[in-house]
Amino acid sequence: MAASPTNPYSEAGVDTAAGDLAVELMKSSVRATHGPEVLGGVGGFAGLFDASALRDFRRPLLATSTDGVGTKVAIAQAIDKHDTIGQDLVGMVVDDIVVVGAKPLFMTDYIACGKVFPQRIADIVRGIAEACSATGTALVGGETAEHPGLLGPRDYDVAGAATGVVEADAILGADRVQDGDAVIAVSSSGLHSNGYSLVRHIVTRAGIGYGDNAADFGTTWGEALLEPTRLYTLPLLRLIEQLGSSAGTGGVHALSHVTGGGIAANLARVLPQGSWVEVDRSSWSPSPVFRVLSDIAGSTLESAEGTWNLGIGFLAVVAAEKKDAAIAALNAEGMPSWQVGTVGFGPRPAGEFEQGAKGVDGGAVRLVGAYADGAK
Repeated sequence: MAASPTNPYSEAGVDTAAGDLAVELMKSSVRATHGPEVLGGVGGFAGLFDASALRDFRRPLLATSTDGVGTKVAIAQAIDKHDTIGQDLVGMVVDDIVVVGAKPLFMTDYIACGKVFPQRIADIVRGIAEACSATGTALVGGETAEHPGLLGPRDYDVAGAATGVVEADAILGADRVQDGDAVIAVSSSGLHSNGYSLVRHIVTRAGIGYGDNAADFGTTWGEALLEPTRLYTLPLLRLIEQLGSSAGTGGVHALSHVTGGGIAANLARVLPQGSWVEVDRSSWSPSPVFRVLSDIAGSTLESAEGTWNLGIGFLAVVAAEKKDAAIAALNAEGMPSWQVGTVGFGPRPAGEFEQGAKGVDGGAVRLVGAYADGAK
């Protein structure tokens, strides 16, 4: 009797059957994000999205963004919890699109791993799909790739890209910002997905295990540090609709997603040259996770301002006369918000400011005062 033929790809460490099973396990989650605009279902070489609705736009501009989750995935791997990383990915990608006032249309994802564990891949994608649904984004495709020998068997990384659309005369940005505009902060849910190399360094140096009880949070350290990124897309789109974004009359002038680089750097990116803002630290109290980590590290909150969001996930620059309406609308959406500063033009106060960031020569921003002790 002849021996059964071997599969050279399997011998090299790639399990195509496991990949197929992972697709089967994730299908229902992905389909749940599909409206009538998505054609072709799951598993094709390319995702199809019916763009005929864009004919209703006067001048539609497509907005696109791509990102990953970073080293936060190391904590998910350490405690074998993978159902929240997907929300982090969507938050990092889709919430960048709303910064210009765009409505997200569709997203694709990419998961690279050392070995496909079908249920784990399905958990990651389920988290992506649920967050896509929560942001009005269709998950139209993706890829899972095994890289044995390059990644360890239990290692993986995730990335994604999304596309949205905005009317040309409704783009938000620095050119709309005016003297006296109010800068409104929208609270974060915690660390989101930035600064985890510092987080992991602090925890490791302190001898803390991710499975250890974290008395300050009522969970394990791993669970506390995996708190998913807050999703801002739909509340901010509704705010834009309520206050308007048309040139010269809109209440929302600019938005900033507070990610890597911290508050000052990300706000400076959406301000015009010659403008400046002093962000008042006393207007809020950073979330406990930031205080606990800083205490363990023996450092100050101020020293982490270029790394963590410190309790502010988004910033909205709005017309002064619309600031109360903006704060009320965001609070009604379950997005705690408050004013942290005012845009100024011309001569600015003496002292050092952060001037632009990420290659953008924008406005100047600095944080002033001391953080509040009480919860905001």
